[in-house]
Amino acid sequence: MSNIRLRNVTKRFGSTVTLHQVNLDIEDGEFAVFVGPSGCGKSTLLRMIAGLEEVSDGEVLIGDEVMNDVVPAHRGVAMVFQSYALYPHMTVAENMGYGLKVNKVPKDEIRRQVEMVAKTLQLSHLLDRKPKQLSGGQRQRVAIGRAIVRNPRVFMFDEPLSNLDAELRVEMRLHIAKLHHELKTTMVYVTHDQVEAMTLADKIVVMNYGKVEQMGSPMSLYYNPVNKFVAGFIGSPKMNFLPATVTAWQPGQLSVKMAQDHHLTLNVTTAPVRPGDNVTLGIRPEHLSTDVRSGTVVGFQCEVVERLGTTPICSASATVTIMSKSCSPATSTSGRGRKSTSPSTIASAWSLMKITCASAPILPPRTPTSPS
Repeated sequence: MSNIRLRNVTKRFGSTVTLHQVNLDIEDGEFAVFVGPSGCGKSTLLRMIAGLEEVSDGEVLIGDEVMNDVVPAHRGVAMVFQSYALYPHMTVAENMGYGLKVNKVPKDEIRRQVEMVAKTLQLSHLLDRKPKQLSGGQRQRVAIGRAIVRNPRVFMFDEPLSNLDAELRVEMRLHIAKLHHELKTTMVYVTHDQVEAMTLADKIVVMNYGKVEQMGSPMSLYYNPVNKFVAGFIGSPKMNFLPATVTAWQPGQLSVKMAQDHHLTLNVTTAPVRPGDNVTLGIRPEHLSTDVRSGTVVGFQCEVVERLGTTPICSASATVTIMSKSCSPATSTSGRGRKSTSPSTIASAWSLMKITCASAPILPPRTPTSPS
């Protein structure tokens, strides 16, 4: 068993608390990704699981065994860092097999394991090369291979793709995803890139200021964020947030007044609110459009247009179009997932209307059709 359990795990540096009573379950064979902005504590949490940082309070369990006082070498974990940390004077094969050599594994067994892993990672033709003769992506695969040959219970990745260019990051994401599918070993992965989190994870753990904001499958976080931070962090381009004032509320329906005195009624599930409360509408960019056929048209100032092939992105500072279309059910929460009547309530409305604002995708112009 290689499941991981964290029970009220806290980390202090002097009087500063950097991790606040983290509780987390990672199942055997699961791919868990810790994601969040820089300084949120995700790498510190990973290092505590690996044994590279002491636990101030709480318990870390791997395979249902308490690991607080177990040295890193005996925890059955293998780590891959942002820095490849390859020995420059050794060949690829020697780098990959060095851990087994230190543990006095027979040479024939080391060779067999290295060749098997090299084949999986498409490194067989590079085994006699030195690190300086490899590309960045190849070096990272060697670092991953060095971890695999140890046959650990848990793999841990600390921002392993940060040093790679965009094309190599995509390539390495595919390698890591295939690797998890083949090995079916528990993996814990740290990144600040929510695209990596969405594409790799079985479970995403969103962190901020040393606390877990939300955890769950990628799509559950995307469609049902518990608060504004998660809603804005997961998704690219990020969610648009529009301020509004409640004019009427009943279970399953919310009426609001927006900027420029526009009124809108949404079929959404929210926490109870009262007329006059200030709320925030969270709207995904893919539900926005400048394809105006009906409704009220509002002028706006387009500040930047990023043309990404078939999906141009417009960054603007005002709403554009409000269309009276039927709304899909959605949820609304406040704070850390608790229902609230406070003004910070978020009405997250999916596929509910067409509004263009910051980071909204815009459609290419229509080609006029000739009269028949």
